[in-house]
Amino acid sequence: MDEKEKKEKKSTKMSEEERRRMLERKRRERARQRKRKAMMMRAAVLGGLVLVLIVVVAAVTLGVRKSKHNKEEALAQQEQAQKEEEEKQKQLEGQLAQADRLAAGYDYDGAIELLQTLAKDGADVQERIENFETAKASLVEADVETVPHVFFHILVADPSITWNLSGEDEYKIGDYNQVMTTIDEFKGILQQMYDRGYVLVRLHDLVEETENENGETVYTKGKIMLPEGKKPFVMSQDDVCYYFYMIGDGYASKMVVGEDGRPTTEYINADGSTVTGPYDLVPVLNEFIDEHPDFSYKGAKAVLAFTGYNGVLGYRTDPDLAKTAEEGNDNADEYGTFDYEAEIEAAKPVVQALKDDGWELASHSYGHISYGSSFEKVKEDADKWQERVANVIGPTDILIFPFGTDIGSWNEYSQDNQTYQYLHDQGFRFFCNVDSNPYWVQIREDYVRQGRRNLDGYRMYQDLYNGADKLSDLFDVSQVFDKNRPETGLQIWDGAE
Repeated sequence: MDEKEKKEKKSTKMSEEERRRMLERKRRERARQRKRKAMMMRAAVLGGLVLVLIVVVAAVTLGVRKSKHNKEEALAQQEQAQKEEEEKQKQLEGQLAQADRLAAGYDYDGAIELLQTLAKDGADVQERIENFETAKASLVEADVETVPHVFFHILVADPSITWNLSGEDEYKIGDYNQVMTTIDEFKGILQQMYDRGYVLVRLHDLVEETENENGETVYTKGKIMLPEGKKPFVMSQDDVCYYFYMIGDGYASKMVVGEDGRPTTEYINADGSTVTGPYDLVPVLNEFIDEHPDFSYKGAKAVLAFTGYNGVLGYRTDPDLAKTAEEGNDNADEYGTFDYEAEIEAAKPVVQALKDDGWELASHSYGHISYGSSFEKVKEDADKWQERVANVIGPTDILIFPFGTDIGSWNEYSQDNQTYQYLHDQGFRFFCNVDSNPYWVQIREDYVRQGRRNLDGYRMYQDLYNGADKLSDLFDVSQVFDKNRPETGLQIWDGAE
């Protein structure tokens, strides 16, 4: 075999080998492709399964969430409905309680009017209306011309101080003993008068006010309707100013607005700290009426009477108190000077709280003068009242005479009474003197007069020890009188009757 044939044979052999390897490569390549395709198929199937699983899980989760949301929404709606129902019930109960309180104070018309707006709310409302209608029908009209009027001064908050003043203050004991009443005595008086059927009415409740053809106010007898056996009375308090001379003597220091928005008082302790609470007539009477709403006719409170020379309510609102001693302020050396305009602004919220709470405000003159003085002196004082007190407490038609000194006799005020005419022109229509008789009321077309009875240390002492018997119709003095009172100022007094 020649060389050429060998080469050809070798070439042929190599070609077959290469062809075999090439075929093997192709086979393996096809196998890999089949495997890759199978893997891709499996991956696709697995991905599809995963996707389906995700969709299923998502759907289930969404369904669970939606179901939970629906349940939560339903629960929230249920809770909201329950809350609204509870709020509605609470509001209804509050309105029913308000109606009950109005009825307790004999304002059956107001109570029924309120309930009629709730008539759709059930038999309980209708039953109340019927009960109130029945109670209203049983009321009887009181004789307004036989209504007594009792009065107090600032109440003694701490008798252990007031009855035991010493040194340069000892001289005050007699005066305090004569004209003051302690808080405990006051509470005892309230309780006994309540137990005897007395009901507090406003001074303005004694009359009905109408206008004549000239637009002038005309007074006629008012109509006070109370249950059989109940007896109306008026109450007032003088000198609600908390004078300088009373500081540290066991009395409240000023009136303020409490956290509940109602008027209350401050008291300064011996260490100089200040506390707030029932340290005078206003908060004490409020507490009693809160507990005994049937003691107050349609929410009536007392008349509070103010002078002006030391300011009002414990606020130093008089312009003279801004002056120095050299400028004529007799109080400057001991008590300093005051920004009276700031004091006025501080006093006004208290005044408004008193009015909102049902208290009537009155003049007790500017300088606590006797109205038995000359016309010129009364006029000067009345002008000062308008300039220096009315600007703080607002206008009032009530004048409570200091010392009880009236501007006329027990007969009617005459048209030629210059003092009466001047005071009438200033807007005063109700005039209150002091009289120890059970009652004294004079109602005329253009004015009203009423006598007041002092329920103080002197009057109680005279009843208890001297047989005066001026208070037995109101309360038992022996059960009220503070036996720790000293006798100073009580046994003999120029004002004794």
